[in-house]
Amino acid sequence: MFWHCVPMGFFDRNRAALAERGIDATRLPPGQYFTDRFPVLHVGDVPSYDLTAWDLQVGGLVRQPLRLSFDELRALPATEVLTDIHCVTKWSKFDTTWRGVRVRDLLDLAGRDPAATHVVGHAEFGYSANLPLEDVLGDKALVAYEYEGAPLEAEHGFPARLVVPHLYFWKSVKWLRGLELTNGDQPGFWERNGYHNYGDPFREQRYWGD
Repeated sequence: MFWHCVPMGFFDRNRAALAERGIDATRLPPGQYFTDRFPVLHVGDVPSYDLTAWDLQVGGLVRQPLRLSFDELRALPATEVLTDIHCVTKWSKFDTTWRGVRVRDLLDLAGRDPAATHVVGHAEFGYSANLPLEDVLGDKALVAYEYEGAPLEAEHGFPARLVVPHLYFWKSVKWLRGLELTNGDQPGFWERNGYHNYGDPFREQRYWGD
């Protein structure tokens, strides 16, 4: 009797490599592969900034809208988060370190209205992403200005980006300029163009209908 060996596919080899490194493969969502690189993906050009003119606005359903300079943002109590991140294009990167201000602290500072149900992250070039409010109130949701102990690189969102690591990383808006609290959902750029409205990696919510 002859046994036919079925070649191991890329994703299976990738998961096997995790086990060889002593890493729990359950950290890797279905349909993902892990990488030590940080691939660059974005819409539009990489903006450049004069930080003396940059600001971050927090508005919508708040009692006191905020407009923070970069120095004012950095002067707020900071948090460092160690987390895995997952891109909808199927790569995952483990144990990334981010530093910034918790989203919930910014919303509390602005006085969020109890009627708010969602938050929209606004970036340069009109880009936006929508999130249920409860998804940005946890300990790991940040407006981050450092990655691995250094300022964000331009292609990764300098000077500040949203980090919501439990969702696909398109929700973690780069080049963040504003957080808007809304009463009701307002799908963002990718959500209007075929991507899933929520984006849970472990449920493979990549596209409409997933």
